[in-house]
Order: sequence, then structure tokens, then C-alpha cells
Amino acid sequence: MSERDRFANARSFGLRLIVYRPRSEAEVKERISRRFDSALAHQVVESLRQAALLDDSKFARRWAESRLDHNPRSASAIRREIAARGVEASVAADAVRDVDDEESAYRAASKHAGRLSKVDLPTFRRRLWAYLSRRGYPSSVARSTIDRIWNETRG
Repeated sequence: MSERDRFANARSFGLRLIVYRPRSEAEVKERISRRFDSALAHQVVESLRQAALLDDSKFARRWAESRLDHNPRSASAIRREIAARGVEASVAADAVRDVDDEESAYRAASKHAGRLSKVDLPTFRRRLWAYLSRRGYPSSVARSTIDRIWNETRG
């Protein structure tokens, strides 16, 4: 197989990866490197970047928006998730710069609080605290959110 054919095959594979779901440059490069040599993977990633098909800042913003819409987490948790996908820390930080932890914690806790409608206050606090903690919210945000939801639902 010629070098040109190998590049076309690797690029086609890279395109299938990003069509399936948005991915960071590092994710695409790593996956292509599993099937092709790393130099070719680097060329393909560069080609996709130049064609504006790969952009870590767009990927990071999309990831943050998706998290906030479908499975809210704290800004720091989202930032860590983005960085874990090979995106530079500064790009990840920019993507979550406008995330309001108070609002996202309220949205997340509101969904979960419906399951806790028949429990007493200590149980409600403990379970909702654990839920928000697993999503990376700081104690102060969790505390105020729990109080707000308890007052709204039982007030």
C-alpha cells in the first residue's frame, strides 16, 4: 500500500471517530496510533485541524455545555474531565469559565430531590449532600442548595 493510501485510510478512520462523537485532538491521535504509526497519526490530526474538523477549544466548550445540559457537574469536575481527554489545562479552564456552580448544583439536585420526597430532613441532607459531592460541588454550594430545595419542597 502506498503512503498516500495509508494516509487516506488513516484520515478516513479519524473522520469516522469524530463523526461518531466529538473528540479532542489527543483522543483522535491516540486512537489512530493504535492502527497506524504515530507519525502518520500526527499528520492526520494536523490535516483535520487545518480543515477545522478538530479544535480542542470547541471540543471543550461542547463538552462543558453537554455536561451542564444533561448531567450537571461542578466547574472543577468538568474541567478535570476535559483535561483527562488530553486538552490543555488553560483551554479546559476557559471552557468552564462561565459555569455557575450554584445554578448547576440546583438543577442537578432538583432532579434528584424528587426521589427523596418521603424522607426526613437528616436523610434528605445526607443523601443530597453525597449526590452533590460526587458531582464535585464544594461544601458551601451543596449546603446552600440543599437548604434552598428543602425550603421549596417542604417550606
